[in-house]
Amino acid sequence: MIFITSKKLLIATCLLLIFQNISLAQKLDPKGRDSFKPDHIINSKITNKDYLIHMSFPENYSIQDSITYPVLYVLDGKSTFGYFESSYIDYEKIEDVILVGISHKVNGIESNINRFNDYTPYRDTITERRIEKKFGVEEGTVKTGKADKFLACLKKEIVPFIDKHYKTNSDRGISGHSLGGLFTAYCFVNSDNYFTRFGINSPSFQLNEEIFLEPAIIKFTDNQNWNIVPTKVFISTGENESPMMVSNMIKFSMFLKKRNYDNVDIDWYIYRNETHTSVIPFCLNGTLSTLYGKE
Repeated sequence: MIFITSKKLLIATCLLLIFQNISLAQKLDPKGRDSFKPDHIINSKITNKDYLIHMSFPENYSIQDSITYPVLYVLDGKSTFGYFESSYIDYEKIEDVILVGISHKVNGIESNINRFNDYTPYRDTITERRIEKKFGVEEGTVKTGKADKFLACLKKEIVPFIDKHYKTNSDRGISGHSLGGLFTAYCFVNSDNYFTRFGINSPSFQLNEEIFLEPAIIKFTDNQNWNIVPTKVFISTGENESPMMVSNMIKFSMFLKKRNYDNVDIDWYIYRNETHTSVIPFCLNGTLSTLYGKE
């Protein structure tokens, strides 16, 4: 009887090792890749757009062990992935985290048109006409208000792809700048615990101000309790950005801070002498050090 039990244990152990090896074999090894080229291109059936995926991995990341990592999804990754592994970020002071940059495959004006489509929570025809005039494109080219579709794309297509091929866990964060900051704020205000860390940088709250920013502030004012899991939020802007962008960021941050939700840890910062463009590497570093800083 003892022999049979030991035999069963031996078989079970062998099967466990086999399945573990199969599981590890299904994960992709990032070593040897060209960090300046996208790691993947994902075609979304939900938004009918192609997305470039640029990734950065912790130094000790290996498919030979069972360690899993949190993931920070960074919007407009094509223009920010160069900072992922630069001197702007002090990785010795932050937790191990996988960075996933997401951007549109198209370039130039078409990329900006896609950003307005994906990152804005509500339809804004005034902004559409203004941007069309700025870009010199025909009326009806720019369409806003499809953030819900892009969020569905993240949840059902992009994140599952990353989870399937890399050693991730359920600790997810999202960060964006400008229109990407607006989208990140939209994800936070409508939080369903899918993301629990938010980097809201230079958010374009001036778009849809009356139908997004003001209702968000009312929510913070009226709701004494917010039934979400422990969540971290970092909000920032550059000092030399447009006065409206700076003032709206301060307004959003102060009302959220004043509410003092037990399960929301918020920090906000204004970067001295930085513009809308120059602030990008600093706010990315601030996002990482605040949301993933070592204790």
